[in-house]
Amino acid sequence: MERPNAWKTYKKADLKKVEQTAAEYRRFLDNGKTERECAAETVEMLEKAGYVSLKSAIEAGKKLKPGDKVYVNQMGKAVLIFLIGKKPLETGMNIVGAHIDSPRLDLKQNPLYEDNDFALADTHYYGGVKKYQWVARELALHGVVAKKDGSIIEIRIGEKEDDPVVGVTDLLIHLSQEQMKKTLGEAISGEKLDIMIGGKPLADAEKEPVKAGLLKILKDEYNIDEEDFLSAEIEAVPAGKARDFGLDRSMIMGYGHDDRVCAFAELAAILSIQGIPEYTCCGMLVDKEEIGSIGATGMQAKYFENAVAEILNLNGETNSIALRRTLQNSRMLSCDVSAGYDPLYGDAFEKKNAAFLGRGVCYNKFTGSRGKGGSNDANAEFIAKLRKIMDDNKVCFQTAELGRVDLGGGGTIAYICALYGMEVIDSGVAVLNMHAPMEIISKADLYEAVKAYKAFMLHA
Repeated sequence: MERPNAWKTYKKADLKKVEQTAAEYRRFLDNGKTERECAAETVEMLEKAGYVSLKSAIEAGKKLKPGDKVYVNQMGKAVLIFLIGKKPLETGMNIVGAHIDSPRLDLKQNPLYEDNDFALADTHYYGGVKKYQWVARELALHGVVAKKDGSIIEIRIGEKEDDPVVGVTDLLIHLSQEQMKKTLGEAISGEKLDIMIGGKPLADAEKEPVKAGLLKILKDEYNIDEEDFLSAEIEAVPAGKARDFGLDRSMIMGYGHDDRVCAFAELAAILSIQGIPEYTCCGMLVDKEEIGSIGATGMQAKYFENAVAEILNLNGETNSIALRRTLQNSRMLSCDVSAGYDPLYGDAFEKKNAAFLGRGVCYNKFTGSRGKGGSNDANAEFIAKLRKIMDDNKVCFQTAELGRVDLGGGGTIAYICALYGMEVIDSGVAVLNMHAPMEIISKADLYEAVKAYKAFMLHA
């Protein structure tokens, strides 16, 4: 029952494709460190491949025919992709869905203050993080500032070699006896995750001169006033590029593998499809999964359902039954990362049912926690069909669950899509250091995920 290591199955041509895929993914990861940047990068790739916005098709009253390619850009933070197939939409779609938000530190709406000749910014961490991992490291600022006049100012500071970086300080070891007695969860509190952003006072400024100097820089270089932070979304993320990891270059270390590795894999898969598929292929890159899939750009919103209804409407299907049949008859891979087995922390896993780096794309029949609470728990019949698709297309795959029973758990968007009555299972790439500022994946697993998602869209 032990799954083979994918590296052992590769010939020279396969190894070349693995490296090509990894290089393309690293660029994607570096260009998309926030959900906004990731969505923009995705739209650019789609338009180069001939996709047009569904909105433009609706405005033109264009009937969609097999082979047509459309996308939906939801508020610049989520993207839906549709490659129209030969069969009627009511027979269901083959869907792959991932999320493009990742844990980070968000600047608060009123962030700036001065304390003892330092300018700092208050943050509120986003998603599940180990707070101690975010101190004493380089951070970059990414995001947008929306001005009252309707203009949008894009922020990306800390990624160029000559850019300054920012960060959260930590207490020196010489004075940390009391701090070291605390648990890891208590040593750094959420309110202590304030980012240091300046230390030079503005000449002749009487009140808060360091903050005044910072505000002058923001005004001069970006035309940003302090009040503009009220309508800003600025995220502090790890600075720097994704890198090959390991002396054998078999892995990639970078920020945001959870879940942009699956987002890239599904995007690469759908863009590689030649000709017209039997069933409509759908890719979903959604937001807010790390905080419960809520909000207008999360999976619990109705924009996916609305988009399918609009496509049906363009083709003359205006009744709700057609929409319900389309959704219920669909098949889906909920593409999210899985906890990779780490031999240094082996007691957190049940080894027979753990995901291993290098053994291919991972399927999780269920997620949830303690008694499968909050899980989708996929049907055995659907898994049997997937096994055949993977084997027929020579895809290396493995099965796993998220750690030892009663230890922890987690969730994905699978249970939300399953509410439509469609078949859904979790599928993804094994990750080490999940939710840490820098995570690790295997290049082989990325490559197998692309193969798996393409095979699913063409053959499910």
